[in-house]
This record gives sequence, structure tokens and C-alpha cells, in this order.
Amino acid sequence: MNALAITLVSAPVALFGYAYAVYPLALRGAASFRPPLPPPTDPVEWPELTITVPVYNERAGIRAKLEELLALDYPADRRRILVISDASSDGTDDIVREFAGQGVSLLRLTDRSGKTAAENAAAAHLWGTLVVNTDATTRLLPASLKALVRAFGDPTVGAASGRDVSVGAAETTANGGESGYVGYEMWVRGLETRIGSIVGVSGCFYAIRRELYDASFPENLSRDFGCAMSVRERGYRVVSVNEALCIVPRGGSLRAEFRRKVRTMQRGLRTLWYKRALLDPMQYGSFAVMLASHKLARWVAPLTLPPALVGLALLAREVPAARALLILAVLGTGIGAVGMGWPEDRRLPRLLAIPAFMLAANVAGVKAWIEAMRPGAGRIWEPTRRPV
Repeated sequence: MNALAITLVSAPVALFGYAYAVYPLALRGAASFRPPLPPPTDPVEWPELTITVPVYNERAGIRAKLEELLALDYPADRRRILVISDASSDGTDDIVREFAGQGVSLLRLTDRSGKTAAENAAAAHLWGTLVVNTDATTRLLPASLKALVRAFGDPTVGAASGRDVSVGAAETTANGGESGYVGYEMWVRGLETRIGSIVGVSGCFYAIRRELYDASFPENLSRDFGCAMSVRERGYRVVSVNEALCIVPRGGSLRAEFRRKVRTMQRGLRTLWYKRALLDPMQYGSFAVMLASHKLARWVAPLTLPPALVGLALLAREVPAARALLILAVLGTGIGAVGMGWPEDRRLPRLLAIPAFMLAANVAGVKAWIEAMRPGAGRIWEPTRRPV
């Protein structure tokens, strides 16, 4: 019984430790032997491109988003903006039509079908050699688009991802742990770029060569995640561009972030299963290892936590240290639960923010596995509502 209990307790330590510490440190060590990446240069002529903006009921922020896109530092005659409305019903489409004379087009779906279906429908309306995807709830700095496009000066690059910067009002700590996690994630992607290719792009800002754009991607899967795997299948790399900054307003509600994580992870799990052939290191080498380490290991780790508590309970009868750890685990879970249940209209104390974020992330991981196994779950897109 002790051997089983020790195994149950050790499993999450091993998985979390590998996914969040050992793997990044191994990347850092491998990257130290690689020569620095040459700085990208401006092309002789900036390529023609389409900026796609899938939306659903974004009346509150779509005007500011379009004004921001029109103000980007990029030749106006070399870019077009395509807003794909997933049957919006709040007047979003009327606002978009006001920009018709400024290179902005509206593609309206008559029936709500989900984000991936909307992006599939956009394929017939694309223009130029690159497709840049962004969303209505994030903000791009004026120089970000050119920084992203410069990456395609390397002919081995098939897609490029921007660098997310999570921000929030100083007085808003309901979801304060998100910013630290996003910064960590961007650091890991930078290391993966040095090694060869990242395994997933930022859905709020990325670009892909038009000939690699998949117009028939399954509607219940995540194109953002699948993009990197599809591009790698075609023999290209996917890189993270530090200078292509995308400002992501931090969600004011931990509950909203919890729902987003469940939705993102369950679609990610289905997408990984759809592209599971890329986990074969014999065929895809280091990319397969990075995919398993960065994604699969992180997603499996939360499943080991409930059994670990059982293991601690079994060991607690004989081992004082296990008893202390069990008390700490229960206490931490209780504190996190208080944070998750904190009223959304009241400031969350900093003492509760990190435990609540960690608990939410891991509970979301378990729920995502359950949702991923439900036929038809998660097809319809529910965008994350962030502060405008």
C-alpha cells in the first residue's frame, strides 16, 4: 500500500516538475548551443495581406479595434481587413459597415456556427500572400504588424505568432495570476523558437502563409493550436516574434478565466488527438518532443492531483511529513476555493489570488478532459469578454 501511495503522490510532482521546470531548463540549455538568430530585415516590398477579425457580438469594442488596425504602421494599399461576423445580433455588423470605404469588408454568417467555421468561410475572401488573425478584445501596438511580417523573410517560416502581454488595472486582482503565467509562456515560446519551432500560436495575433491556410479545418477543433501542427506537417517552422506585441486585457473575473481555460483546453485536447501523428519523434523529431512536453504533459498533470490526495491520506496514517503535506494541500485548496467563489464585484485580496488561480487552472484541466470526451461539446464559440 505504501508503494502505491508513494507512486500516487510522486506522479504530479514528476509531471508538473517536468512540464514547468525541467523542460524549459532543457530548452534553455539546448538554446545556449545555438547561434543567435539574425535580426530580421524589412522586405524590399511589404507583402499584400488580409487581416481577419472573427467576431460575435462585439459592439462595445469593434469600432476601437478597426480604428486601431487602420492606424497600424503598414502600407494601406498592401493590406485589407476582413471582419467575419458569426451571426452577431447586437449591431456589430452595422458598425463594421461604416468602415467600408477604408479597406474594411464584412463577411456575415447567417447562422451561428462557431469561430473555426467562421474562419473556414473566410478562406474564399482572402487576399494577398499572408493571412493575419487577431480578435476584437486585444490591442496591437502600431509597429507590431511589421514586426510579425518580417519573420516571413525566412523562407522556412510558415507561421509567426505575436507576443502576448497580459495587462490589467492595478486595482483589479481578481485574476492577477494570469499575467505571470502569460509572461512565463512567452519565455518558453522564445526558447522553442531558438530550437526550431513553437507548438502553438497566440490566437489573438498570428500570421500564416496563405497557401498554408486550411479552409476545411474541423469546426469543433482549435485552429490556433492546430495551425502550428498543420504548418509543421507541411515542412515549415512556426516562430514567436518578441517585437510583435499584443496587449491582452486581463479578465476581471476568475470565473470567466476558468471557463476560458476549460474551453481552450478541451478543444486543444481534441485538436491534439486529431493531429496525434505529430507526437511521433521518429517522424517529427524535436517537434514531437516539444509538443508532448509543452502541451500533453501540462494537460495530463491535473489528472494526477486527486489520486495524489488519496495517496497522501494513505501515507498520513504512518508518515508525519505526509500528514503535514495533506493539511497544507487541504488548506491551500480551501483558500483557492474561497478565491474562486469571491464576489466578482469585490476586490480579491492578493493572498487569495495565486491559490485561486492555481486551483482554477487545475480544476479546469480535469473538467476539460471530461468535456473533451463529450460528443459535440464546445463547437459553438463563446468569446472571452475582456475589459474594452
